[in-house]
Amino acid sequence: MSIKQLKDAELASMLKSSIQLKSLDGVEAPWLNLSDEDMQWWKDAKLGLFFHWGLYSIPGRGEWAMFNESIPADEYAKLADQFNPQQWNPERMAGLAKEAGMQYSVMVTRHHDGFALWDSPGSYGGFDSIRTAAKRDFVKEYTDAFREAGLKVGLYYSPMDWRFPGYFNPKELTENASLMKKQGYDQIEELTTRYGKIDILWYDGGWLAHTGTDADAAWFWEPIRLNEMVRRNQPKCVINPRSGWLGDFQCDEGPHDVTGNILPIAWEKCFSIPYHWSYDKQERVMPLDQIIKIMIDCFVRGGNVLLNIAPHPDGGIPENQVEHLKHIGAFMKKNGEAIYGTSAGPLQPVDHVYGMTCRGSHYYLHVQDMLAFENMILPPLEQKIIRCELLDGSLIPFVQNENGISVQIPKEKWEPLDTVVKMVAE
Repeated sequence: MSIKQLKDAELASMLKSSIQLKSLDGVEAPWLNLSDEDMQWWKDAKLGLFFHWGLYSIPGRGEWAMFNESIPADEYAKLADQFNPQQWNPERMAGLAKEAGMQYSVMVTRHHDGFALWDSPGSYGGFDSIRTAAKRDFVKEYTDAFREAGLKVGLYYSPMDWRFPGYFNPKELTENASLMKKQGYDQIEELTTRYGKIDILWYDGGWLAHTGTDADAAWFWEPIRLNEMVRRNQPKCVINPRSGWLGDFQCDEGPHDVTGNILPIAWEKCFSIPYHWSYDKQERVMPLDQIIKIMIDCFVRGGNVLLNIAPHPDGGIPENQVEHLKHIGAFMKKNGEAIYGTSAGPLQPVDHVYGMTCRGSHYYLHVQDMLAFENMILPPLEQKIIRCELLDGSLIPFVQNENGISVQIPKEKWEPLDTVVKMVAE
């Protein structure tokens, strides 16, 4: 289903959901959208690694510290003299992503503070990691390492830049705003021509003056022209909607619960293992059970999950985040048959109790609350079920009739987060 059809036919249903899609009001340009065939790998991949890391990691007070604390641009820029990470190891990070069951990745190449983590001639004032203390191109190191590990590589880019007064007053300070816009186009050109095949381009911060939506600023950024350039450079790149154009998929951001029906479009939820998107000196992390619950709730509603980590300023990953990644990997390894390469449904989820994924003649029932589910009868399925079993092959008794399907899962087989029953149809 297209985004336009979603607007017309599904919006009322979606509003009953907790899923918060940010950019449904984006500019439409259907000729820019990838085909279903070109999107299939992304839909099948299900889980990706996101990471926020840059100058803002040094103070450890969030990636918005420059703005929130009104730090002058010239003072903030001094952090670049300290940014010389000796523990940055993209090969190890790629290995952890693979161990966590992730199949793609997105690196924050430049956040709203304007500091570019690559060799960027287009950067205003030479504000990048080559021309300051590190003297390294971290985007190249990342793309080389993750691609070598067999992971799809994505790049996050924020076109807005707090260093420009024209960002805050684009109609009054037109020349300054134009410099920011030129920087954005130049840097997107660099990122999409210098690092081989880019699988995902993930925009953020397309609005202006911290008001309105990404689409409200389309008059300024001209997202169709911008993304036509991207398509020339990277014809098969999956593009998110945050540039003001609708994009190839929709985004839901943050750790709120996921409830409601299956969304019949490509969508992704991004949230963070630590409580901040970037490094926090307290190194607090979300409870593992809460993370996995959100992941399941996304998968059974047709969504992908882009899960963020926050490296130390020196590039190392806090140990509690590493442990979470390993536990997530164990979960994905155990349940991957019922997740990777599946579609949501055919039965609609019941919030906090169960949902379903499917592939061909196999239907995977994900039961999250066995006590609530124990005496429930599933709605009828058109398909005749010939066998029910757990993923370990244990057969499960079931009854299917015109009233629905009941399954009897022995209590010793109950799982605390996701008890998966595979239903095999004729």
